[in-house]
Amino acid sequence: MIELEGLPELVDPVLIAAFEGWNDAGEASSGVIAHLEDEWKATPLVSLDPEEYYDFQVTRPIVEMGEGLTRSITWPTTKLSVARPPGVDRDVVLLRGIEPNMRWRAFCEEIVVVCRELGVELAVLLGALLNDSPHTRPVPIVGSATDEGLARAINLELSRYEGPTGIVGVLQHALGATGIHAVSLWASVPHYVAQPPNPKATLALLSRMEDLLDIPMPLGDLAEESRAWEHGVDELASQDSEVAEYVKELEERKDAAELPEASGDAIAAEFERYLRRRDRDGDG
Repeated sequence: MIELEGLPELVDPVLIAAFEGWNDAGEASSGVIAHLEDEWKATPLVSLDPEEYYDFQVTRPIVEMGEGLTRSITWPTTKLSVARPPGVDRDVVLLRGIEPNMRWRAFCEEIVVVCRELGVELAVLLGALLNDSPHTRPVPIVGSATDEGLARAINLELSRYEGPTGIVGVLQHALGATGIHAVSLWASVPHYVAQPPNPKATLALLSRMEDLLDIPMPLGDLAEESRAWEHGVDELASQDSEVAEYVKELEERKDAAELPEASGDAIAAEFERYLRRRDRDGDG
């Protein structure tokens, strides 16, 4: 079990979590946590004992060498850190891990215990899935929540998925069962360009979290990287007529399915985000 002594007292903390593996197409969701850890200069809190949850023949440790000598071994695990976003009167607990190979219920119980000890009352769990969405259109974000009231409040397209789940789904259920409100946000990554990284999907998750939490999310170079990524996929698609035709078909299908009012909602949300950022930059 995690040693809980010495954990700091936090102000109205919210948990943001993502896991590498099955839940992380294009490394889009784990990329959010890595980005926020760097941008917010997060401070390490605790980490889970990897011996309890990982099969090291499946999820292997990483060795680092220097001049032919073993310098260090990094074990697969799940780590929590904390940050205080600039201009915000609350703390953010960041969780980044690898989907465990075993003992999922005990794994989730440990995380729930830490969350309760830290005073977390809201958790946002991130994921990314492969889908038939075209890379040229806005990244679809769907989600779910632990209770109906929260689902209505977040104004999010709710997932209707039923079937096998990953650690994100199990952890969301475990949090909700103990009274911690939990929302999951899933970005759709084009299956024909699944290799990481996918900065466009990472950017979409950050933007949706900003709307949900009313916490300004630092974008860094993600907007530029997103444009470069899309341009690169455009070039690759143009070199293969079958891929280009398939992308065109996906675009037509997507555009036909978009309702005018849905497009209006997206434009309104983007404009509200622009106004918030303008006011915040003006205050600074």
